[in-house]
Amino acid sequence: KKKNYTGPSSVEQNWCGTGWSKRNLHPNYLVVELVTILSRSHADRNVYPSAGVLFVHVLEREYFKGEFPPYPKSGDASNDPITFNTNLMGYPDRPGWLRYIQRTPHSDGVLYGSPMAEHVGKPTVIEITAYNRRTFETARHNLVINIMATEEFPLPFQAEFYIKNMNVEEMLASEVLGDFLGAVKNVWQPERLNAINITSALDRGGRVPLPINDLKEGVYVMVGADVPFSSCLREVESPHNQLRCSQEMEPVISCDKKFRAQFHIDWCKISLVDINKVVPVYVTRPEPGTGILPEFGEYDPPSESMKTRDYFSDFLVTLAVPSAVALVLFFVLGYTMCCRREGVEKRNMHTPDIQLVHHSSIQKSSKELRSMSKNREISWPLSTLPVFNPVSGEVVPPIHPDSYETTSMPLMQTQTNLQNQITIPQQRPSG
Repeated sequence: KKKNYTGPSSVEQNWCGTGWSKRNLHPNYLVVELVTILSRSHADRNVYPSAGVLFVHVLEREYFKGEFPPYPKSGDASNDPITFNTNLMGYPDRPGWLRYIQRTPHSDGVLYGSPMAEHVGKPTVIEITAYNRRTFETARHNLVINIMATEEFPLPFQAEFYIKNMNVEEMLASEVLGDFLGAVKNVWQPERLNAINITSALDRGGRVPLPINDLKEGVYVMVGADVPFSSCLREVESPHNQLRCSQEMEPVISCDKKFRAQFHIDWCKISLVDINKVVPVYVTRPEPGTGILPEFGEYDPPSESMKTRDYFSDFLVTLAVPSAVALVLFFVLGYTMCCRREGVEKRNMHTPDIQLVHHSSIQKSSKELRSMSKNREISWPLSTLPVFNPVSGEVVPPIHPDSYETTSMPLMQTQTNLQNQITIPQQRPSG
């Protein structure tokens, strides 16, 4: 066990057997808060799976609950959320053939996969760390996987089924997987039948189902047997069923009713492989290195006595040349606009006399019309004439005096603009 102090830098604490030693404690820190993180290691657990056979190991939450302190209230310990982290010892991830799944912190985790023949004789140590998400305590133990060789590996006839109504953690349950192998054995009738691998449809490019109607992700289950495929399994290869699959219709399989009660199989995605007829393809792969760069010696930085670079030529190319070109263009444009003008006299000399007379007459007439328009008189609108009061006979003066400019005078006036409104007296009722 190890206790770590997370506090001010002025406090040094060392674990000394059964107590703490404190040095250089600042007087302002009268209350010291200690955060204790416990990590417990268990003894190694050894398992012995066979190469070419599905390996399943359940990480049970009940196994780790006893390592964490219970809730203050009795009966609440089962509510602790626990998650697991698995990795190959000395590496950040698991081996390529081993997968891990845990849906929620309140469910068990599952390690599963199918080791191959090249893994035989190489002990694989998996570090399993359980995290209590309530107290942030950890418990760790190692799982040693000793892969054993088997004479039955590999089984020559392998069939892969796609089950639509299952998730991978549901299919990994021993009861469900046993029921499926029993149904396959009833249809295939082999002497030896093994589950080789289980893969989630999401790992094959499938889409996450909508959370409606209890839809599942789907699972690919590969099984192997020692006898050829039965006639029922080969029905999917018939031309009629192949045509129905191309039209996205369900094929007609006589033995589907033996699976339908519990497993909904997509027969169009079944894969039947006879490894005796498969031509091996040899791919040369480069041998992986150790992951450590070779030794090149100490770093040799460049010396300080480096040759200075002359940027004068770059300056001439970048600034001087464009500036010179722009200056030349400026002088050419200025000469064209200022020094090449003809002038009014030269223009009149080249213009015919009749055209000059015509232009001057038009200009003279325009000036005369402008002067006449300033002195013209117009009649006043009726709304501006004197108005008689029909009751009193009083003459109301015009609304607009003569000094107003007639061009801006409106023909009709609103009542708000009237300066002198005529008020007609109304008769009072008698009595």
